[in-house]
Amino acid sequence: MTHHRATLQELEMFAAIAQHRSFRKAAEERNVTPSALSHAMRNFEQRLDVRLLNRTTRNVALTEAGERFLQRIQPALLDLSQAVDELNDWRSDPRGTLKLNMPRSAEALFFDSLILPFVQRYPEITLEIDSNDALVDIIDAGYDAGIRYGDVLAQDMIALPFGPPMRALAVASPAYIARYGAPQTPDALLKFPCIERRFPSGRRYRWEFWTEGRKQEVSVSGTLVLDNNERILQAALAGAGIAFLHQATVEQSLDEGTLVEVLAEYTGYAEGFWLYYPSRRYLSTPLRHFINWLRENKD
Repeated sequence: MTHHRATLQELEMFAAIAQHRSFRKAAEERNVTPSALSHAMRNFEQRLDVRLLNRTTRNVALTEAGERFLQRIQPALLDLSQAVDELNDWRSDPRGTLKLNMPRSAEALFFDSLILPFVQRYPEITLEIDSNDALVDIIDAGYDAGIRYGDVLAQDMIALPFGPPMRALAVASPAYIARYGAPQTPDALLKFPCIERRFPSGRRYRWEFWTEGRKQEVSVSGTLVLDNNERILQAALAGAGIAFLHQATVEQSLDEGTLVEVLAEYTGYAEGFWLYYPSRRYLSTPLRHFINWLRENKD
């Protein structure tokens, strides 16, 4: 009956194809060519004498047998990978890979203070960062954790602060103010050229101000629409419009006098970034160390 034996490698291969519903993506993850993977999978099915996959030109679907098989082996595979991961606790330097998804602004703001020191502290952990302003389903996309601005999170997620809260400020260059004057209220911004921010979804960012504890959102407009902080800062310095940026991004320019803050009394509220991760998932060693790292470096 030896022909019914399956190697761990084959089970992992099948689980990867089932998860991605694509030979190409599963092959990338396992570092083999799609044709090698497809060939190995065919051999596996022939040996078992059961079809696990329906291959069409467009995609890969599981047969009913495949579905049942996946449900049976998934907990065991998870259990095995956790067992291997737990050996980490016996090593002086934990190892593994930590995949994070974060907005570009968070990456820029905390690269020096939180991210690089973590990598230096844990030389055996590989940190993979996808900096992207699109809203990504971290579980679907295979990330261990995500970072978001403000604590608007899906259910079943645990969130903890990532870096200190900070104000977002409206700023303009002295030359711009000399030419156009400065707005006195958030509403007045509608009459001033502003540098707009666009999200990958195509949605334009509405600037947020606070009046006596009440939030007011203003849909500014201007002739320049950008999607990253570095360019927005550059454009503001050049006098292209009023910009809305995080304190840390504009601090140096304000100190040097190359930018001036406007509407200061309406931007008193500080919000922060949050690290979030699934509450029901096993915490991998790299993620556990990253969470502890954030707790130790709160200030």
